[in-house]
Amino acid sequence: MNNTFYQEILNRQARVEAVPANQAIADWALGLLNLLYPERGCRQEPGATAIEAGFDNRRQQLLAMLNATKACSDCNNEQVAAAFFDALPELYRQMNTDIRAILSGDPAATSEFEVIRCYPGFLAIALYRIAHELLVAAVPILPRILTEYAHSVTGIDIHPGASIGEYLYIDHGTGLVIGETTVIGNHVKLYQGVTLGALSVEKYMANTKRHPTIGDHVIIYSGATILGGDTVVGDNCIIGGNVWLTKSVPAGSVVYHQSVVKITETKKTGHE
Repeated sequence: MNNTFYQEILNRQARVEAVPANQAIADWALGLLNLLYPERGCRQEPGATAIEAGFDNRRQQLLAMLNATKACSDCNNEQVAAAFFDALPELYRQMNTDIRAILSGDPAATSEFEVIRCYPGFLAIALYRIAHELLVAAVPILPRILTEYAHSVTGIDIHPGASIGEYLYIDHGTGLVIGETTVIGNHVKLYQGVTLGALSVEKYMANTKRHPTIGDHVIIYSGATILGGDTVVGDNCIIGGNVWLTKSVPAGSVVYHQSVVKITETKKTGHE
């Protein structure tokens, strides 16, 4: 390597905007979840005063992260942090609906404790809900860092800009993708490998709705791909595995991919 290369790296370092480390941002959100759900860690009985202090500490940490983010330098970070924690009881209520959806929907789930401690679907949804609330408050970059952290540890990719209703049930979830402008209703079940994505669009269309709308009480089975901002899946639909869908579906429809599976029995040669 030569001096020109070193200078290029030096110049790049000088251009980097100040943002806290990704792990520090993720640790803040995980710590918040640990306060909301002590099932995630060792049992503690700290008392109401200690719990209140814990949430205040997380609020101060959020404020410090916002202050340390260059893109937030012109924002009222005190107000943003306070508003986020004012909204936290509602976020908690929404997360609890997701827990109940997983517990009631998965025969293998034995308790809320198991869902909270073990299920990647719940972790991905919970971190999405935190990230989405920050995005609604116009916080830059931090929401995307949070959902990409969730993606890295769960295999579930939910953009913080998606709009997701209550009682979301993600079963397994590995390889699931929910795009930025996706709208999902209440009581929706999504299985692994589902893609709620965009048709190929130009960059100038970034601010348009590019991803589908999913109604209430919809089930989408593994490997299904649903694309396009004009694509609407109506209430109470069932989308079968491996379906490729780019057109709207009326409420109450069942859509499935028809394939042919052939089994050929090999002839025995007489030799064991």
